[in-house]
Amino acid sequence: MIHGIEYDVPAPIEFYDAVHAEALRRVGPSVDGLLLHVARPSERGFRVLEVWESAEQRKRYDDEAIGPIMAALIGDGPPPEGPPAGEEFEIRGLVLPREGIAL
Repeated sequence: MIHGIEYDVPAPIEFYDAVHAEALRRVGPSVDGLLLHVARPSERGFRVLEVWESAEQRKRYDDEAIGPIMAALIGDGPPPEGPPAGEEFEIRGLVLPREGIAL
């Protein structure tokens, strides 16, 4: 079942940039089950919106890729508890006219 999630992360947008760059370096632009990923600066830091083929695929990617990347980038700072909790939402329509774009 299609799965949507939105994260509001209280960290500088530069942290997002570093996580995103490292994820592209380690995994590449094609992630199993990921249909859409969009990020933007916000008042608190940054927001990420994702659409996945399933919640299980998102959780696996968060556990196996994003959590370890965040931990490596934080280094000696406070240990992360994995990716931040997100707000899940129901997908009612999705159009993806192009694929394979990673910016």
